[in-house]
Amino acid sequence: MKGIVLAGGSGTRLYPITQGVSKQLLPIYDKPMVYYPISVLMLAGISEILIITTPEDHAAFKRLLGNGERFGIHLSYAIQDKPNGIAEAFIIAEDFIANEPCCLVLGDNIYFGQSFSQQLARAVAQSNESATIFCYQVSDPERFGVVDFDDQYNALSIEEKPQHPKSSWAVTGLYFYDNQVVNIAKTLKPSARGELEISDLNECYLQAGRLKVQILGRGFAWLDTGTHDSLIEASQFVHTIENRQGMKVACLEEIAYRQGWLSTEQVLEQAKILTKTRYGQYLIKLVQSNH
Repeated sequence: MKGIVLAGGSGTRLYPITQGVSKQLLPIYDKPMVYYPISVLMLAGISEILIITTPEDHAAFKRLLGNGERFGIHLSYAIQDKPNGIAEAFIIAEDFIANEPCCLVLGDNIYFGQSFSQQLARAVAQSNESATIFCYQVSDPERFGVVDFDDQYNALSIEEKPQHPKSSWAVTGLYFYDNQVVNIAKTLKPSARGELEISDLNECYLQAGRLKVQILGRGFAWLDTGTHDSLIEASQFVHTIENRQGMKVACLEEIAYRQGWLSTEQVLEQAKILTKTRYGQYLIKLVQSNH
């Protein structure tokens, strides 16, 4: 299975901060925002990942992440020239996907909760025959894409920002698809705002009876970091979790180490570079506690 992080967009809601830097390179507490969606793919066992960026930010992402070797993964890069919609990511990634199932995660979404890895594993297992979307209960569903589903978690309807929502379950920025997704994305027509909409893509799977729903339940945190306030809230959330539990959120080296993608020596090599930071000290403690 292949993974895609969509880190494009102009970030206009965060101006003037994002007039000089990509939103997904902004810090969420002690690490760049893009670490968080990459961590989701790694937790799903995905090690081949494509980062889709704007032309202006392409070099900055490559400078930060490189080829992924230090995280035990393989990173490739592609460019979305204009914000033509989330579903365009699959057309851009056609050669990368190469007839395999894939997972797309939006570059400004943060996920944290117990048993998340097991939910990701279920979505991976279903990806040969269906698509899976992840839903979260919200108090203001009219601001989101909203899904209604039956007791078998089969989607019944999807509505984009409905005035009268059928449910309070918002569709989050994490999607698993089978190997037909590129062909289906190519059939989509631009919406009224000129974009290839992910909701239209999901509607195609819904109409074919092949759209599954995973519930991110009570106690789970889904954060969308698209506003100034939500940036602060996300950083405070990660700070609280890390300081209370003494464990890092979205530490890519740790995930790779636990997945068996990095050796003790490789983690220590990365820790040396970061030795003056709590992040680097955390990596040292990580390998010491396992020996």
